[in-house]
Amino acid sequence: MLRIFKSGDITAEQRAGLMKRVASEDRSAVETVRSILDRIEREGTSAVLDYTLQFDGVRLNDLVAQPEEFDAAENQLSDDLKRAFQKAAENIATFHQLQREALRDHDTIIDGTLMGFKYIPVDAAGVYVPGGKASYPSSVLMGLIPAIIAGVRKQILITPPNASGSVDPAVLYCARMAGGNSIQVIKAGGAQGIAAAAYGLTGIRTEVIVGPGNRYVMAAKSILTERGLIRMDMPAGPSEVIVIADESARPEFVAADLLSQAEHGEDSPAVLLTDSIALAEATAREIERGLNERPARRDMKATSIREHSFAVVFDDIKEAFVFSNEYGPEHLEICTQRPQRDLERITSAGSVFLGHYAPVALGDYFSGTNHVLPTGGAARFYSGLGVEHFLKRITYQYPTEESLRNALDPIMLMSVHEGLDQEHGHSVQVRFQDTYDAGH
Repeated sequence: MLRIFKSGDITAEQRAGLMKRVASEDRSAVETVRSILDRIEREGTSAVLDYTLQFDGVRLNDLVAQPEEFDAAENQLSDDLKRAFQKAAENIATFHQLQREALRDHDTIIDGTLMGFKYIPVDAAGVYVPGGKASYPSSVLMGLIPAIIAGVRKQILITPPNASGSVDPAVLYCARMAGGNSIQVIKAGGAQGIAAAAYGLTGIRTEVIVGPGNRYVMAAKSILTERGLIRMDMPAGPSEVIVIADESARPEFVAADLLSQAEHGEDSPAVLLTDSIALAEATAREIERGLNERPARRDMKATSIREHSFAVVFDDIKEAFVFSNEYGPEHLEICTQRPQRDLERITSAGSVFLGHYAPVALGDYFSGTNHVLPTGGAARFYSGLGVEHFLKRITYQYPTEESLRNALDPIMLMSVHEGLDQEHGHSVQVRFQDTYDAGH
């Protein structure tokens, strides 16, 4: 079922095909979302409620979760599960605090001018958490905690309602645990939920919206960003993993990690790159066994493996790292004898998992790194979600009279060259008109 290629037999066209996993743009989804956003901008909350009834089959009286819903949610969860979320939240907070500490304000003197930059949090941020067929309370922690550590004063969680018109209890519990009693939860998914937050229909107008979602969510974030209403985090598509493994790897571990990625959806690529044909073949057998032994979502996992996943066997493991950097995977596992050394070879990856005891699930749920990551090759130029997504970097300068005087002649020369000396150049020249006229 798992396709196995030998690198020497792959043509340039086949290699390009293996790299490609982004579907062509769904223009119908974009146009649908534009009409949804336009109507909500005109009609407000009533339009959001109508779309929630139309798309989710739920009639809501209020878009915002009420305090009693949070209280009921906490009572429905076991103490063990709550402790698990609490420990995960501690780990996530510790890791992202490390990021915040690295983003320090700085200043220096450059050519006589005091120059610097400072980081300012956005005032309000929205975190989208998918719902519907599944529940993702871990994504609540991954989105809200970095925002809070960044210093964002107002946080909104955006998530679809369940059939009863409330929200999954674990999602509400994690929202209150992370954000306290001030957290606002909008019970609307899809483009309508994104619009409710962006247009401030619940009293808070968000400036940043982060989090994964379907093509309608992604289209809404993109369109609203184009309109200057929000900043989005990154494009998102099907989840994916590359496992780079040598002969030290255990095929049952590798197969389990590939299948865990396939469990995300039938269009999720799970890729093995190795220098061992024996490992590739043994992994393929373990995948077949895993599908038979753990039949839940079997059709979905089998489709992912059969149609979107593959293994490539290289003559030299170094070639695997070249391939991976070109691919730009969301998740990358390095299952080699010296994974820390091999990490130095990586230039493109959303998040990297080192060694034989670092499955992606560790980062998805518990270790503290963020699981909101770029997909579809975007890891070649995007980073995963972090504290910096909720901060603005503002630069400033405080020149002296002398430092501006020293800049006068260079600025005049450059502004004349660009044809902007009438005002750009003059704005500097006017401050030294007497001495400038005398010298010219």
